[in-house]
Amino acid sequence: MTIIHKLINEFKNANILYKLIYLNVGIFLLYNILSVISSLFILDVGPSLEKLILPSNTSTLIKQPWSIISYMFFHKTFIHLLFNMIWLHFAGKLFLDYFNEKQFFSTYILGGICGGILFILSFNYLPAFEIANQNAKAMGASASVLAIMFAISTHIPNYRIQIPFIGMIKIKYLALALIILDVISIPKGNAGGHIAHIGGALFGYIYAKQLNKGIDISKNLYQLINIVSLKNIFKKQNKTKKNQTKIDTILEKISKSGYSSLNKQEKEILFNASKENK
Repeated sequence: MTIIHKLINEFKNANILYKLIYLNVGIFLLYNILSVISSLFILDVGPSLEKLILPSNTSTLIKQPWSIISYMFFHKTFIHLLFNMIWLHFAGKLFLDYFNEKQFFSTYILGGICGGILFILSFNYLPAFEIANQNAKAMGASASVLAIMFAISTHIPNYRIQIPFIGMIKIKYLALALIILDVISIPKGNAGGHIAHIGGALFGYIYAKQLNKGIDISKNLYQLINIVSLKNIFKKQNKTKKNQTKIDTILEKISKSGYSSLNKQEKEILFNASKENK
């Protein structure tokens, strides 16, 4: 088995947390490999890759609407990726102790979308960002990570965690510290990123509050996931039924005329069916 096959199997068998981490890392590696190739062969792949990043300018956004999703998986620098994946792993493991994988995936996606929407609205309607709006772009999993972090810290606010050099601290205070840092950092650079973080955090907070009331606002998204999964199941079931019909026809032919009456294709179908039942 090759390394690629091992990685594919590892991805298939991983839970949703590790699938998202692998996906973020994979896209980062692909981007950097393509960047190296393009520099060696003097190819300009930059404009194509940039279409994965979320622009605040609506005239650009309308040409690449998928970027409201793709931006939350895209990182250009290793440090950006590393810190996001560390936080995703920390908050994600805790999240999955209390919620299911579909809720985790929904929170990641919807938190990222909310962060992206707040980023777009801010750069289009706040006077301070009017000039920057033309070229402002957002990328990275931070808004999604903050959504997961705030969802779990709202659900179990008094859960204590160990922080190096600080000691035990309630998770609600850690979440609060993170969002305060984002708010006060807006004027100091990367305003779009900090605003997107706030959007993700707001979604996580509202999501957990509604869950505590028995309302899952991400229900429609993971119902869609269920429908897609069911379609795959039905496809498999339909294929199984068709195969069974063929086998029944072949067996009936054998009972009437004997095995020697089968053609080559019918013998292969019967042989493959016997292998599958072993």
